[in-house]
Amino acid sequence: MIDVFASVGATHFDLTHLNIEGEKRGFRPRQSISQLKNSLLKLFPGAAERQNNIIVRPHADQIHFIQLDDLNEPSLKRVGEAAFLTLRTSPGNHQAWVAVSDLTDGDAAKDFARRLRKGAGADASASGATRVAGTTNYKRKYEPIFPTVAICGSTPGRVMTTSQLDALGLVAQPEPEKPAELLPLRPRRVSDQGPRRRQWPDYQRCLLGAPPSRSGNGPDRSMADYFWCKMAAQRNWSVDEIAEKLIEVSERARERVRLKDEGYVKITAQNASDAAAREKHRGRG
Repeated sequence: MIDVFASVGATHFDLTHLNIEGEKRGFRPRQSISQLKNSLLKLFPGAAERQNNIIVRPHADQIHFIQLDDLNEPSLKRVGEAAFLTLRTSPGNHQAWVAVSDLTDGDAAKDFARRLRKGAGADASASGATRVAGTTNYKRKYEPIFPTVAICGSTPGRVMTTSQLDALGLVAQPEPEKPAELLPLRPRRVSDQGPRRRQWPDYQRCLLGAPPSRSGNGPDRSMADYFWCKMAAQRNWSVDEIAEKLIEVSERARERVRLKDEGYVKITAQNASDAAAREKHRGRG
């Protein structure tokens, strides 16, 4: 697995240990490929004994990695021609990794990654880190039979361009630019109640308006979270305020926090806030 990442440009990895509760038990940043390989041989026995997850986050100088997470079998087949590595993390759950060579601008890379995840039917809030193939996926919901992370397929050296991915039909269309809304001028009301208070969006409305989940069992709660965060950002709530409030209103966010998925809430709030800022900028233009 590490060699396949290296074949498309990975130069170093962050190494993290999480226990079965999702709590961080160790962290080694910027491990070279040789350092990581030497470490893993020694870490495997202890990880099994302590029921720790071994997680790596790849980094490259010239390549942008896009993680497509929570893919079912049909979605995995769709991205098969683009991914350099595909993994099975648990029964029915898959992950694909795509290396893109022509994403240099940070905002453009974020936007393209979001569109690729949407077009591929992947989780919109993938963290960019993954369990090492050959290790056990320790989560409470799997006990007592914990699945082993396995490589489904690999194509060493496969690097894609944005135009190639678009030609494969995997990239969602850009969100249409919304014209600036012209509101009629109204006389300001003088109030003795002080400045107008910001209001939080109605989460239930976002849930009702979300598309169906891939499983077909109700709405896509990740998209509902994203829509709600975007509306909150449009009402000038900060990323930290949105992330904190999301845990209160969203059952999915609370579940992710219970599973010690530290990235989901903050990444969702940040991505939604970035999208709201881009729309606001286009409206001014």
